[in-house]
Amino acid sequence: MHEAKTHLSRIIERVERGEEIFIDRAGVPVAKVVPLVRRVDRVGLGSLAGQVDLAGDWDSPATNAAIADDFGIG
Repeated sequence: MHEAKTHLSRIIERVERGEEIFIDRAGVPVAKVVPLVRRVDRVGLGSLAGQVDLAGDWDSPATNAAIADDFGIG
């Protein structure tokens, strides 16, 4: 545990490279540090351009009213 606190930045660097690190206390594993896996890696506005097809009436008053009713706020 003490070594992990002392060398946290090195541990994080290793994890960023894809390694999984186990931290133990008195020889007993108590934690596992793993790379964070992002669900979606979007680069910014318009990153889904050409991948989403919306109906022509997606923002019509009737559609908005139906959604509001579904949530009980109509």
